Amino acid sequence: MTIEDREAFIYRAQVRAWIEGNADDPRALPAEQRHSGAPAHFAMARAWQARKAEAGYACIAWPSEWGGTGGTALQQAIFQQEEARANLNFTYFMVGLGICLPAVIQHGDASMRDRFVGPGIRGEDLWCQLFSEPSGGSDVAGARTRAVRDGADWIVDGQKVWTSSAHHADYGLLLARTDPTVAKHAGLSMFWIDMRSPGIDVRPLRQMSGGSEFNEVFLTGVRVPDSQRVGAIGEGWKVTLTTLSNERLSMGGHTGIGWQEVIEALRGVPGPDGPVTEDAGFRQRLADWYANANALQQLSRRNLARLSDGSAPGAETAIGKLLWANQTQDLASHVMELIGEYGVISDSRLAPLAGAFQRRVLEAPGLRLGGGTDEILRNIIAERILGLPPEPRVDKGIPFDALPVGR
Repeated sequence: MTIEDREAFIYRAQVRAWIEGNADDPRALPAEQRHSGAPAHFAMARAWQARKAEAGYACIAWPSEWGGTGGTALQQAIFQQEEARANLNFTYFMVGLGICLPAVIQHGDASMRDRFVGPGIRGEDLWCQLFSEPSGGSDVAGARTRAVRDGADWIVDGQKVWTSSAHHADYGLLLARTDPTVAKHAGLSMFWIDMRSPGIDVRPLRQMSGGSEFNEVFLTGVRVPDSQRVGAIGEGWKVTLTTLSNERLSMGGHTGIGWQEVIEALRGVPGPDGPVTEDAGFRQRLADWYANANALQQLSRRNLARLSDGSAPGAETAIGKLLWANQTQDLASHVMELIGEYGVISDSRLAPLAGAFQRRVLEAPGLRLGGGTDEILRNIIAERILGLPPEPRVDKGIPFDALPVGR
């Protein structure tokens, strides 16, 4: 055992002991309260985030100047693994800590960092990301939400959609068009907004899973002080790239449903020649999932190492998000086939693992859209990592208001 291995072994033991002594088990909640968005589930997540922050485990790999503990990427990965082992897979604060706050820290001023970092780490503030629009699709830079200067303020009008947790959020990171007379990427600016501001109407969208984690957000005459601008006027796309890279890092850092959960769900399920967990074909599939899950962990660890060194996540985060979303969908769909009639049970009190696989099958298609569609991610990998020729852009250099979408 090397010195590094021994240090990791000791750290893991410390983390595991701390989690066992401080965490509540989500499985102790009533079955109908164990899913994301349930009040008791959210309250447990917020209390857990506060405990982590107090103990220095909330943002381990963040540099100390960001409010983190300046730990290593390996320590961050170990803690996440031990959280997953204890079923503490809360995602409420992923948007704030994984996407919005890193952008505020890198592109905002000192007053923003002083105001938001501490409460965000402690789980006191919940954030949402106001990027996607009904007419935008994967073309985030085609945003039509307008911000018009009015003295020391901006007046914002427009609509956003597929906004995760907007109905719970305290603050949002808003991408708006401040100059339609220049090329679409050049006319954008970023702002943080208070989601309780007059003129903001949040409407939850009901999903086929039965949940309402996404929302459409209408902004009508919302007054935003210029002091809430994140980055320079016209440099909103630069901030956007930071947030999108961080979003893919956050999403790709999770392995979805774990292979251990697969074994637990299928224990006792009959296969062609005995228990399905003993079937050679299934075990080969399980080995593939296990290998992919470990590859994702290593990729996440490398990305976290860059973050702890103060570097911004790069295009390689697209790889992790692409692999994670596809593996999650493949794994959940295959398990649903194997559990047979149990797969049609929607009652979390009766379904295996409280219906985790049933929910994931219904949620998985959306995972391949949020944070960049598979097609967009493959383009990023091809152009920015492999150096292949970029796809032609017919709108390059054309003022936004001269484009059909900009009129």
